[in-house]
Amino acid sequence: MSLPTADPRTTTDPRPATDRRPAGDRPITLERIESYLPERSVRIEELGERLGLHRAQLGVFRKFYGLDRLRYDPGMPLLDLLRPAARGALAALPEGGRVDYLAYAHVTQAVAPAHVDVAREIGDALGLADAEAFGLSHQACVSSLGAIEVLGELLRAEGGEGAYALMVTGEQAYSPVVQHVPNTSIMADAAASCLITLDGEGDVVRSFATRTLGEYAQWLELTPEQNTEFGERYGGRIAEVIHQALEEAGLTLDDVELVIPHNVNKLAWRQTIKELGVAPEKVFLDNVPRYSHTFASDVFVNYTTLRDEGRLVDGAPYLLVSVGLGATFGAMVITHRAGGGTR
Repeated sequence: MSLPTADPRTTTDPRPATDRRPAGDRPITLERIESYLPERSVRIEELGERLGLHRAQLGVFRKFYGLDRLRYDPGMPLLDLLRPAARGALAALPEGGRVDYLAYAHVTQAVAPAHVDVAREIGDALGLADAEAFGLSHQACVSSLGAIEVLGELLRAEGGEGAYALMVTGEQAYSPVVQHVPNTSIMADAAASCLITLDGEGDVVRSFATRTLGEYAQWLELTPEQNTEFGERYGGRIAEVIHQALEEAGLTLDDVELVIPHNVNKLAWRQTIKELGVAPEKVFLDNVPRYSHTFASDVFVNYTTLRDEGRLVDGAPYLLVSVGLGATFGAMVITHRAGGGTR
């Protein structure tokens, strides 16, 4: 699944690749990206008893997977987690603009009691009563990237002048089963949001590629052999999706300023870096020990960290990459525009 784009490799058209699109294929732009992390920070050892992890297991997470601290506030209501980033993104909505769609992208199937429509609740809390609100979850941690594509296609199909969409993601590690992904990561609390439109001034979405390996759908019930097989295929599958997204954007890895990944763990990314054949500094991993894996919010937490540190280059392409249990691999190429609403 990917965004249709013109072939930017032609040498006869002098326009930038992001401008060479078929008629009607208006580019998706990310007008503002914001993230939010609870203030409460804990060391992974403080969660050992809750997660049933003994000292040696926690040592593996620290020494080999690169985890250290994470944000975790079990007393915070879910809407209180989601609202700050969503409000921050909405601050870029211009006068006369309207939000037609709101997508709540989440990983865990049940984030609230069955009678609670979280998407509708967050829409009402933000004063977006007229927006069509819905949830997306079946791409797991790739759901936030997938939601951007879905919202963009809705705007292309039905959006009129001044139409915008809001992607909201974020959830909490509310139980040990949700928080501990065996031999992989320890989940943390965070939220993020993107204000999306077509032909805007923000970052341009140049391509989006995904691949789902359905044979790993029953993640917690995989046999040891299947887990080993998945681990061996992991780096190669990420590399395939990355190269697909780059090809559709008319780029190579050498063209990309930085890979902005999910924070699953450093070991998995070292494997992927080796598969890609790139320098380790090409992949932003600074937030793995700071925040750990924050469900579908990782790439946006990492993006805003880089932006706030002044490390995003105007006009440069970036690669957002995530992997979801189930197993879905996703990569999105964007071109950063400092003059847009992301500042």
